[in-house]
Amino acid sequence: MKPVFRFAAVRYQVKDVDRSVAFYTQHLGFKVEQQVGPAFAKVSNGTFVLWLSGPTSSGSRPMPDGRKQEPGGWNRLALAVDDLPSRVATLKKAGLRFRNDIEVGPGGKQIQLEDPDGNPVELFEPAS
Repeated sequence: MKPVFRFAAVRYQVKDVDRSVAFYTQHLGFKVEQQVGPAFAKVSNGTFVLWLSGPTSSGSRPMPDGRKQEPGGWNRLALAVDDLPSRVATLKKAGLRFRNDIEVGPGGKQIQLEDPDGNPVELFEPAS
């Protein structure tokens, strides 16, 4: 029997699809699967798929009650990395913005990077 729900992707609202595609491909190793003008792009990293919805995308339209879908917030995707301090140093050298410093806990280390529209990306190094 086919599952009722299957994973499709994580969708992020973005202000500029081209800028977001450049960020995810140049700094985080994603590749472009599809791009439809300035409205939408689908990028992937292995089996993980991220949809980038620009202001003219159907996935960015206001809700019936008038609320607008906007970038930012606290829900985030998490990417596992090796040697988090080295990765953070490289990304800071490239001028990327972080929300915090590396946090250490029983499960490992993490930090929150922001994409160009303020969407958070957690970089996570599991405890050994």
